[in-house]
Formats: sequence, C-alpha cells, structure tokens
Amino acid sequence: MEPSIATERSPFSLRNVRLFIAFRIFFNARFYYPVFTILFLDFGLTVSQFAMLNVVWAATIVILEVPSGALADVIGRRRLLVATGVIMVVEIGLLCVAPRGGSPLLFALFMLNRILSGTAEAAASGADEALAYDSLKQQGMESAWSKVLSLQMRLQSAAFVIAMALGAAVYDPRFMQGLADVLGLPIIFDRSITIRIPLILTWAMSLVTLVITLCFEEGKVTEAEQPPPLKAAFKLTWRAGLWIASTPFALIVITAGLLFDSIARMVITLASQYYRMIALPEATFGLIGAGTAMMGLFLPSLAQRLAEKRSPAFNLGVLSSVTLIGLFGMSFFAPIVGLVPALILFAGMYLTSFLVSYYLNEMTESSQRATVLSFKGLSYNLAYGGIGLLYALVVAMMRDTVQTPAVGYSLEDMVFQSTFIGFPVGFSIVLGAWILWAVRHSGKAKAQPAAKDPAGDRG
Repeated sequence: MEPSIATERSPFSLRNVRLFIAFRIFFNARFYYPVFTILFLDFGLTVSQFAMLNVVWAATIVILEVPSGALADVIGRRRLLVATGVIMVVEIGLLCVAPRGGSPLLFALFMLNRILSGTAEAAASGADEALAYDSLKQQGMESAWSKVLSLQMRLQSAAFVIAMALGAAVYDPRFMQGLADVLGLPIIFDRSITIRIPLILTWAMSLVTLVITLCFEEGKVTEAEQPPPLKAAFKLTWRAGLWIASTPFALIVITAGLLFDSIARMVITLASQYYRMIALPEATFGLIGAGTAMMGLFLPSLAQRLAEKRSPAFNLGVLSSVTLIGLFGMSFFAPIVGLVPALILFAGMYLTSFLVSYYLNEMTESSQRATVLSFKGLSYNLAYGGIGLLYALVVAMMRDTVQTPAVGYSLEDMVFQSTFIGFPVGFSIVLGAWILWAVRHSGKAKAQPAAKDPAGDRG
C-alpha cells in the first residue's frame, strides 16, 4: 500500500520540499547584487578595500565549507539552517545601519558583513537540500527529486531576475525621483536615500528566510547517512587532492578552471563599477544582470556540443579566445558598446563551468566524485581570494600615481580604469605560462587509461 500511496502524492505536498524551494528563493534574492561594487564604493570604501573584503569572504567559505558538514552532524541540519537565517539577518542589518564615509568603523562593519556572509554561505551549503531529499526518501518518492530541482531552479531564476531589475532601479536616484514625480509623492530622492533601499529590501528577505528556516522539520537520519566527522572530511578532501595531483589530465582541467574562472569572477564582481564607467544608467544594471543570467538557457547546449564533439585542446582555444576578447575589449571602456565584451566574458565563464564539470565527472570514480568536486570548489575560492588579494595590492600601489580625476569621475573611478588593464595583460602572461606547462604534461595525460581519460580519447 505504501508505494501506491507515495506515487499518488505530489512531492510538493511535503512540507520540507516546499520550504526548500522557498529558502532557495529568499536566501538568494539579494537586491544589491546588480549594484554590488558601486554600493560598496558609494558608502566610502576604496577599490582596494572592496577587493580585500572579497578575499575575506572567499577565505571564510574555504575555511568553513568542510567543517559545515560535520557541524550539521553535531547540531542538526535544521538548526544549522536556522543559524544561517539568523546570520543573514545580522549581516544585512549591519549594512543597513552602516555610516557613509571612509571611517575605520565603516570598514570594520563591512569586514564583519563579509565574514558573516561567507559563514552563511558555507552553513547553508547542502543542509536545505538534504532535509528536502530526506523527506522525499522517507515517503519513497526519491524519483521526484529531479522534478523538485527543476521547479526550484525555474522559480529561483525568476526571483533572481526580479531582484536584479528592481534592485538596480531603486538604486538610481533619477529613476526613483521620476517615479515619485509621476505618483505625486513629495519626496526628494538622492544617493543618501537610494543607497539604503536595496539593502532594506534584502533585509526584509532575510526576515522571511529566518521564518522559513524555523518551519523546517528535522528528519530522522540513519547512522549510514550521517556526514563524516570533521577529521574524516578533511582526510577525504586531502585524498582527492592527491588523486588530482597524480592524475595529469585532472590536474590540467582543474588548473585551467582556476585560471579562467578566477579572472572572470573577479571582473564580474567589479561589473557594476565597469557599467558606471561606460555610461550605462544605474537603472539598467539589473536588466543586464537578468539578461546575463538568461544566457544559462542556451549556453549549456553549446557547451555540451563542444564537450562531446571537440577535443579538450580545441575547447581550450575557444575559452582562451573568448576570455581574451572579453578582457581586452573591456579595457577600452567604450561608452555603451563596452557592454558587448563584458557579455562575451560572462559567456566564457558559463562555458568554463560546464566544460570543467563535464571532464571531471567523466574521469572521476563515483566513490570520490563528490569529494573531487568539493575540492574543485575549495580551490576555486582560494584562487578567487588570491587574485582578489593581488588586485587589492596593485590598486593600493597605483592610487598615488593616478592624476586628478576627469570631470564626472571620482578618484576611485580613475583608479579602477587605470588598473583594469592588469587583468588582460596578467591573464595573457599566466595563460602563456600555463599552456607551456600543460603541453609538457599532456603526454602524461594521454598515457592514462582511455576509459578514464578524455584526453586520451580525443587527443
């Protein structure tokens, strides 16, 4: 009777499944994302401080990603999610009340925000998904998991588009003043008001997120399903690292992913500052972000054809060309049309993500696949933090060499523009050195067993 009853029920009738979808939507609906960089700078931080804050954020995730699984074992997945909700309320609340200006207090508050944000990201990683899947499993409905994920991704994407468009619009004083005038509201909007609106909207989402986490139900987890203890988790990660280091093609794929992903992610982090420099209205930033997210609808099919029909060497050429065109094109800061190379660079990041995942999954044994992918994530954040630290140091050194800002631009704008050329030039140098290294190791990669080595199959 149980199986027949389970098949008649909808997976969305389960409480944890509905809460899982809601949590993903509200936790990620952050209205300040489309103006991320310029919001930090408009508060009074420097480009160097902004880059350093992102290093701290990435480092926090790296440090806490592995222990979070063991922590879930100790305090329970529901409690870990509740802690995530509380942390989100606090981290966004800090930004809502942060004073403007370049005071030490401002930097300290933003530093605390980045640490708490990284902690929340690490704590939320997988706990909500585990609770939802366990609920399905207890009802014999595991086969419905793909349906749950499909709906969750569609709804989260829709919410992301709304948050991006609305967040950028309410940040623009001209847009808000025009809206107030049309509605006949006696309000004068300036930057001191609009800088808080995306944060207040996000803080409201954090309150909803906290309520959602409190409504989760902790499922019963068998001893076999318990996550590994902290020591075992680090041991598995270390073992995966040794396997990658001793498997030439895996090492090539991981390092290629680090190279392309870290540079693209750093530039994307600075995207709103770039948009401002190429004379795009702030109200359009969200629409650009939403349009960029929609690339995910068609780029995976292109990446799949490249992975299945072309050799890794050919695909490396595609990624190199796309990334170089994007970076060098952006370095001209061409008004309006400078958006085109930015979109090309973002497309390269999508392709990189797909191809790296494809090759690693194809060659990795199922017994350590999750750990290898986890190691890839950890190493990516380390690389992102490293390039962020390097960029912060370069910006700090270049600040004194920048001449008087041009009309309409701030000192931080000019520092950003003068240091941006370092991205395409630095990437070109590192890419050249990496290719020389990869060529030396490609012979070793081809010597791997064909069943597990895509390089050996495609040449």
